[in-house]
Amino acid sequence: MMGHSAGLYNLGNTCYMNSTLQCLHSVPELKSALLSYSDTVRGNGIDQASHNLTVATRNTFGDLDQSVRPVAPLQFLQTLRKKYPQFAQQHNNVYMQQDAEECWTQLVYTLSQTLTSDSSESAALPMKQLFGIDLVSRVHCAESGEESMETESVYSLKCHISQDVNHLHEGIKHGLKTELEKASPTLGRTAVYTRESRINELPRYLTVQFVRFFWKRESNQKAKILRKVDYPLELDVYEFCSDELKQKLQAPRQMLRDAENAKFGLKAQGKASGFKENEGSSSSAGESSSMDIDKAESSLPKKQLTGVYDLVAVLTHKGRSADSGHYVGWVKQDDGKWIEFDDDNPNIRKEEDILKLSGGGDWHMAYICLYKARMAELKS
Repeated sequence: MMGHSAGLYNLGNTCYMNSTLQCLHSVPELKSALLSYSDTVRGNGIDQASHNLTVATRNTFGDLDQSVRPVAPLQFLQTLRKKYPQFAQQHNNVYMQQDAEECWTQLVYTLSQTLTSDSSESAALPMKQLFGIDLVSRVHCAESGEESMETESVYSLKCHISQDVNHLHEGIKHGLKTELEKASPTLGRTAVYTRESRINELPRYLTVQFVRFFWKRESNQKAKILRKVDYPLELDVYEFCSDELKQKLQAPRQMLRDAENAKFGLKAQGKASGFKENEGSSSSAGESSSMDIDKAESSLPKKQLTGVYDLVAVLTHKGRSADSGHYVGWVKQDDGKWIEFDDDNPNIRKEEDILKLSGGGDWHMAYICLYKARMAELKS
C-alpha cells in the first residue's frame, strides 16, 4: 500500500471538484457519518438530488479508501451537476472550470441537510458539530444609535485580504467586522451599520476561506488577489470568541497547556491536571462522564474543544481567475507527512512545502484551509 489514499482522475476541468473531495475525505468523522447514512431512507424534506449526492459522496470516499489506482468520480460528478446545474456550464461544448470554493460550499451545505442527528442511527456526529460555526453579531448604527444582536450559523470563516493583511489572523479579524447599508426605521432612510461578529460555538473542523477573488467588470471574470497571506500550522481562535465561549474554553485550555507541559516534563498547575491532550479519535466523543469538580456541570463530555486547531488540509489555486487555472488538494496524513493530491497524481510533500502556499506570485496559493480541533480529554 502507498500509505495514502488514491488520486482522482480529471474528467474534464474537474480539478475544482477533485481537490474539494480530497480535502473533505481527510475527515474521518465525515466518513463515519456518511457510512451510517441510509441508502433507502430519505429524511423528511430532503430532495432526491441531495440524497443522491450524499450517497455518491459516500461511495466516492469508499472507492478512494479501497483503491490503489486512481478513481474516476463519474457518479459524483453526475449527481453534483444534477443538484447544482451551474457546474455543468459549457463553453464551445467543453465543460468549464468552476470555482472550488463554490463546490466546497454547496457540497457541505447539502451534507448539512442530509447528515443530521436524526439521519443516522449510530453516534456519528452531524455536520453541524463537525463543521458548523455559530456567530453572534452586534449590529450598530452610529448615526441613529440603533443596536441589535443577531445570531447565525455558518460553515466557514472568511479571511478578508487588503493592504494591511499579511497574516490569516488579521484577515479573519477583518472578516468578522463588516459594514452594511440597510433601511433605518429611526431615520426613515438607508444608513450605514457596523456588524461585529464573535464566535459563539466552535466545530471539530474549522474551515477558513481566503477571499481571493472579486468580480472584475471590465474583464467580466472573477479576478484574483495575489497578495501573500501567511497562515499558521497551529491556529488559536480564542480572541475571536464571545465572552460566553471564552469562559467555557478556559478550563479545557488550561488542561491542554498542562498536558503539553507534562510532555516536556513541567509540573501541571491547579486542579485541572486530570486531563490529557488528545489529537482526536472520534470513538469516545459521544460519551459523557460525571465529574465532581463542579456540580452545576456534572455531565461534561470527555473531550472538550480548546479553541486551538491544527492544519490538516489546504485547497490551493494556481492561476489568475477562479474559473480558470488549476486546483490542488494538500492533505496531512496520520504520520505527519503531507500528500499533494494533483488529480490522479498524488505526491509526498514536507511540512515546509505547505507553508510556501501563502501566495505572492504565480505558484499554488491557499484558497481554503481546514483545521482540526485540538481537544482536551478527561483521563478516565
